[in-house]
Amino acid sequence: MFKKILVANRGEIACRVMRTAKRMGIATVAVYSDADARAPHVMMADESVRLGPAPAAESYLKAELILAAAKATGADCIHPGYGFLSERESFARACADAGIAFVGPPPNAIAAMGDKIESKKLAQAAGVNVVPGYLGEIADTEEAVRIATDIGYPVMMKASAGGGGKGMRLAWSEQDVREGFEATKREGLASFGDDRVFIEKFIESPRHIEIQVLGDQHGNIVYLGERECSIQRRHQKVVEEAPSPFVTPAMRKAMGEQAVALARAVGYYSAGTVELIVSGADVTGESFYFLEMNTRLQVEHPVTEEITGLDLVEQMLRVAAGEPLAFTQDEVKLTGWAIENRVYAEDPYRGFLPSTGRLTRYNPPRHGEGDRAEHGGGGRPHADRSRPTPSTTDLRSAVPLPPSGEETIRTRVDDGVIEGGEVSMFYDPMIAKLVTWAPTREAAIDAQIAALDRFELAGVGNNIDFLSAIMQHPRFRDGALTTGFIAEEYPEGFHGAPADAALLRQLAAVAVLIDLEQSLRVRAIDGQLGTRPAPSTERIVTIGDHRFEICVDGYEGGLLVNIDGDVPLDVVMHWRPSQRVVVARIDDHEIAVRVARTIGGWKLTARGATHIVRVLPPHVAALTQHMIEKVPPDLSRFLLCPMPGLLTRVEVAEGQKVEAGQPLAVVEAMKMENILRAERPGTVARIAHAAGDSLAVDAVIMEFE
Repeated sequence: MFKKILVANRGEIACRVMRTAKRMGIATVAVYSDADARAPHVMMADESVRLGPAPAAESYLKAELILAAAKATGADCIHPGYGFLSERESFARACADAGIAFVGPPPNAIAAMGDKIESKKLAQAAGVNVVPGYLGEIADTEEAVRIATDIGYPVMMKASAGGGGKGMRLAWSEQDVREGFEATKREGLASFGDDRVFIEKFIESPRHIEIQVLGDQHGNIVYLGERECSIQRRHQKVVEEAPSPFVTPAMRKAMGEQAVALARAVGYYSAGTVELIVSGADVTGESFYFLEMNTRLQVEHPVTEEITGLDLVEQMLRVAAGEPLAFTQDEVKLTGWAIENRVYAEDPYRGFLPSTGRLTRYNPPRHGEGDRAEHGGGGRPHADRSRPTPSTTDLRSAVPLPPSGEETIRTRVDDGVIEGGEVSMFYDPMIAKLVTWAPTREAAIDAQIAALDRFELAGVGNNIDFLSAIMQHPRFRDGALTTGFIAEEYPEGFHGAPADAALLRQLAAVAVLIDLEQSLRVRAIDGQLGTRPAPSTERIVTIGDHRFEICVDGYEGGLLVNIDGDVPLDVVMHWRPSQRVVVARIDDHEIAVRVARTIGGWKLTARGATHIVRVLPPHVAALTQHMIEKVPPDLSRFLLCPMPGLLTRVEVAEGQKVEAGQPLAVVEAMKMENILRAERPGTVARIAHAAGDSLAVDAVIMEFE
């Protein structure tokens, strides 16, 4: 086994790899850019080496610097993580030439599968179904339009070397091809150094299902079940689960055997993923097509680990060291259900715009201890092996998860950030991966909702509310998924998960009890003049357009919250000022609520939405009708930058008339191009910035007459 490993990556995957390496007694080396000099993965490693400036092209993508760091520290293997150099054949070959083991597949397999065009040709030759499309070189936009027309709309334009949702455009018409082809080429060149694009038929009502394969250097290859990754936004995965609610045992076997055959055809070993597009309309399960093969560890690998009991990083290390797999296909058993939610630095309330800045608060749910008797610790699935150590940098003191009635329900957080850390514009916006495991899919979903309610994150916009809304959505819970789920269910954007009457009553009760506790603390301050009257427990609560008249009575061990004269709620709750999360048991059901003070009330966040709750004594509430409402300023004549980023193009000139929907400017942020369009007809009066300017959020780009 190896003595020292260098992890050629950053963030949560670097922490994830180091956790397993440390458990196996392997010394660790981190590499970092100037932006990551004090990042958790650097602090976790036994040694660290600076690579260069913050941009990835000047640091994490510099293969020669990483190899020099490995030689200088005496590392005998390199794990590439995912992204960056993980699928570069040249890097794997350079490692071999330097006598350093590459913890991944052989260079020839990376070359064969890394090129999306060539991999489809290989898959086709191996008898694997492929999506109809054009796999040759496309010279320009005009040729792209002709090809797309021949295939038939809709079509998908993809960068040949793409991955992770980058360099992909869906075109429903010729106009979409004309607008998106060059942008796809630019994204491919910027992210992967390759501007080749291919076009294929877009399968409508598609499900994105992938097969995890694992092989050794002795010719043994197995598949470890499937993952459903259909919940996506802009082709970026948001939610993953294993197994898939759509896949039958017969489908799993057929898909797995094809994936293994493809891997064997290219001499594959290590962990890899064969991605498939599946027609959700075909209930027979026979309409699945090869999409691509990712020759690396996937972001969503934890859900496979949770249902198989295997640590995939450990398996990759053992394979790279020349060990044979310690189990056969027949010994792979899938147990329970695992779901992963990706927590991103993006604001779903503002069209999912990227968000950067400092994490002023970061306190994820505490890891569930789980049933350690089921997973022991070795190299085989389930029976005698431990699930992988979560890659959070430490076990934080947090509000414990609610008792579930199932001791085996587990919560896992894989991250690479800490409170006070910076979410940079230079790298991927993912903050953490929240993973739950339970015996059933429904229980795993409910565990996600409970954990998301307890996830404290402030300082940057985040998608926690959105993730909770997905978990509660009836269509998701029914398993009726497609890659168009988000676009179909949230066509007007996200405005918070809807709250039913029962939830509003619970939030009103929580708000009143918090307010009464705060009032008691104020009343207890020494040195106040006069006699202190007994405090009233009557309050008027407003949540949006909903108004509640509430009175609280106590009894031994709890409180009765009377709302509008209806049957009182039986509440057991203990909250103290400055406590950011409160857990209340209401009529024997637990709910966790994130709490923040606002003027005249409280901001309560639970079940996928934030609610501004005003709590006032009745005599004060009666006066609110006389308050003058503040009208926000009209900013409709300005084009504002929706996120921090780089203004790459200005598409109009001063004095030019524009129509609704016309492109006005392009802002690049988080390695993605964002086209800003006119909301209505008008005339450009002034352009405040030029291409190449770095813009802050809400910076004025142009003004209209």
